[in-house]
Amino acid sequence: MDRRWPWALALLVFSPVCAEYLWGYDDTTGDALVLLGGLLIFVPLYGAPALLIREAAVRLGLHWPGVLLLAAAAGLVEAGLVDQSMFSTSYRDIPYWDDITVPTAIEPLGISVYTALTFVGGHVVLSFGAPIAIVEGLAGSAGRRPWLGRVGLAVTAFFYLAAAGLVLGDHLNSEADHASATQVAVAGAVVVLLVGAALATRRWRLGPSPGGVPGPWLLGLGVLAVASGYTILPPSAAGTAALELLALATIFTLVGLSRRDGWSRAHTITVAGGALVAAGIGAFWTTPLGDVPAAAKYAHNAALLLLVAVLTVAAVRRAEGVSMR
Repeated sequence: MDRRWPWALALLVFSPVCAEYLWGYDDTTGDALVLLGGLLIFVPLYGAPALLIREAAVRLGLHWPGVLLLAAAAGLVEAGLVDQSMFSTSYRDIPYWDDITVPTAIEPLGISVYTALTFVGGHVVLSFGAPIAIVEGLAGSAGRRPWLGRVGLAVTAFFYLAAAGLVLGDHLNSEADHASATQVAVAGAVVVLLVGAALATRRWRLGPSPGGVPGPWLLGLGVLAVASGYTILPPSAAGTAALELLALATIFTLVGLSRRDGWSRAHTITVAGGALVAAGIGAFWTTPLGDVPAAAKYAHNAALLLLVAVLTVAAVRRAEGVSMR
């Protein structure tokens, strides 16, 4: 019997683990019971949109450009409309908030360039894109087919909307700094444009380009090195400019390589895995909020780094030799 629901469940869980737990930034770091409990809200908040993005892509015939544009739309909904952290000047009383927002603040727009890039970009890569790539790789041939029926899609969407509503309600009740009506309207309009752009990619007819492709593991190591660079760039104006240039260079390089004949699903997986492993390594230098014992912090970091590394290896072995969908 062809059972696809376990892969849907795997993505529902793996997405929030990558989105919230891999970095180990919160005061829940290292507390296994609290982290498990947190999945009750994080699974519908992150896993549900990841699954919906993936299901939409399969049904509509979207390739990775479309998937990542949908992920950007979902990331902007999360950071701009749901928890509204992108527009906040004092989010959750985080002590270093001014350090990451003030240097690149654009006062008329009420946003920081650094947090806008890293929050939305983080969702694109860690919350949605990389988990989708890894779980699809683990699913083998099932990674090319839908995992949910109509009822499953409706239930997933319902729980996402419920979780988003809870987070938004908590933000409005507990935070004094809210997004303005103009900021909400502009963010909503950009979300619509991103979804439209994702759908427009169905009409792209780009043929293969000449040239070779590095082996999957060599490419993954390259992505790991580049992604590690993101984690050490400071939130200053110069650091943010370097972040933008590095991101653009990475995008153009990967788009160019992915059009070549030698590109396979194994390459896609190692790109995703390289980004996740870089985040897992960077987490060792992250100072969690609150009073987290050092032993608990480093055990947490080591366990999640091992998890993403093992799943990447397993996904590549499962998908090796299978061309991209």
